[in-house]
Amino acid sequence: MEDCTLLFFNDESATGVKGDTMTMMKAVVMYEAGGPEVLKVESREVPVPKKGEVLIRVKAFGLNRSELFTRQGHSPNVKLPRVLGIEAVGLVESSPGGEFNGGDTVATAMGGMGREFDGGYAEYTCVPVGQVQRLTTTLAWEVLGAVPEMLQTAWGSLFKSLRLVKGETLLVRGGTTSVGLAAAAIARNYGAKVLSTTRNADRAELLRESGADEVVIDSGSIDGDVRKLYPDGVDKVLELIGTTTLKDSLRCAKQGGIVCMTGIVGNKWSFEDFAPMEAIPTAVCLTSYAGESEDFMSMPLQKLVEQIEAGTLRVQVGKVFQLDEIVEAHRVMEENKAGGKIVVLT
Repeated sequence: MEDCTLLFFNDESATGVKGDTMTMMKAVVMYEAGGPEVLKVESREVPVPKKGEVLIRVKAFGLNRSELFTRQGHSPNVKLPRVLGIEAVGLVESSPGGEFNGGDTVATAMGGMGREFDGGYAEYTCVPVGQVQRLTTTLAWEVLGAVPEMLQTAWGSLFKSLRLVKGETLLVRGGTTSVGLAAAAIARNYGAKVLSTTRNADRAELLRESGADEVVIDSGSIDGDVRKLYPDGVDKVLELIGTTTLKDSLRCAKQGGIVCMTGIVGNKWSFEDFAPMEAIPTAVCLTSYAGESEDFMSMPLQKLVEQIEAGTLRVQVGKVFQLDEIVEAHRVMEENKAGGKIVVLT
């Protein structure tokens, strides 16, 4: 998708100014890779949607580690300058094709947001209609803003890649991450038996409150602890830490089990030495999950939002920032100090 063209107003309907002057918005723009300080809050012209696109007045967006990696320079295909942000929630401002009504509450994620075209780190974002879900909800923006990418990743990992079945045992490696907490809650509601890991024993109660039946303190090598609970191993493993623990996670799965690598919170992208015949146990399957806009659209987001409203699905919001605080928000994400999903309000 090409970046949207520019929108002119003759009123004061956005952040803009009166008369024939182009209406402006706040946006976070990245011109070069580096630390959090490379994220610059500046005024930009509000984009205008063409047919097949939707202009969303962004009310909130969650922060994601893929955005951190892009900011650090690990996404060479992202052309700069760029407004980052692979998700957003807000209100429909304009839908030229009539697919949505003005004022509809919507959520969007993936599909090239913040990578191929400007994303959610702004007061307005322009996205294809095929990656937008309409929602009916009374959730506060800081809660709804935590939801799209987090639940898409958790749901897709569990049911597309891991093919989770009711009654199975699930190990969530990296249980205190926002996706780990969401995955545990969804899996428990679905009827799975959930084990979640944490390096900090003080977080054990949080994991239990979020859906874990058992908590394993992660020393870096937990296959022995897991097999004390389940001598044959677990049915499914959701790996959210990455290559630093993947070999150990593979040893936690039973024959016929599946291990899905979804996260890289360990900040290590690849193995220095990987011998598949040694690392992958007999009859254990290794897969991954990345998630695209079609996965977001196939997720039952409205039902999950209703579960959040009913209190049966817990969403752990860690910290909430304003758009002008984006540098500090990224610093907190990079230092893993949020204790849940980081949400930015516009």
